[in-house]
Amino acid sequence: MPPNPLRLLICAPDLLARVGLAALFQGYPEIAVVGQVAPSIELAKQVDLYQAEVILWDVGWATAETAELLAAVADSCPPILVLLAATDKGTALWSAGAKGILLRDSDPAAVVAALGTLLHGFAVLDPAILPERGFYPSAEMELPVETLTAREMDVLQALAQGLPNKSIARRLAISEHTVKFHINAILGKLGAQSRTDAVVRATRAGLIQL
Repeated sequence: MPPNPLRLLICAPDLLARVGLAALFQGYPEIAVVGQVAPSIELAKQVDLYQAEVILWDVGWATAETAELLAAVADSCPPILVLLAATDKGTALWSAGAKGILLRDSDPAAVVAALGTLLHGFAVLDPAILPERGFYPSAEMELPVETLTAREMDVLQALAQGLPNKSIARRLAISEHTVKFHINAILGKLGAQSRTDAVVRATRAGLIQL
């Protein structure tokens, strides 16, 4: 196993689905499945418990219920890759905060690649759910990589003030582990190499004022 495999938390309402997904990654040493959980409003706490870096959420056909729950937990969780059963159900989940959407029948290698992409702060969309199949992102949604979320902006402001992770976590009432997730996302979206570089780039872009 690589020295630092991606720590993956599997989330699915069905036990068999969770077990099946976990088995899927046994042939990929770059992925370490650290936990298997059912969807819950307590998902962020489970992330901290398992120290997960990315969440793989198998939605199945329960799109409406999942979108509501996803919207409630996404801002406090690391990047979430959704596995979707139908090509015409992507909009609600994307709007709710999913950083990646693939179909459930995607090749395992594609899922592994997508997980790594999300870890580095980028977004992933299966071509099957793009506009020609009924997925019409709004103008705001077309640039998910460059657009910082409200929570990421909070973290960025704290970085600009020179606060360490522990102080940021205390201010925002989140864990240090979650702070690290947001910082990684900020670095990826801004193309920055460090916290200082992120602040400089954000200032030049007019995102923050020093």
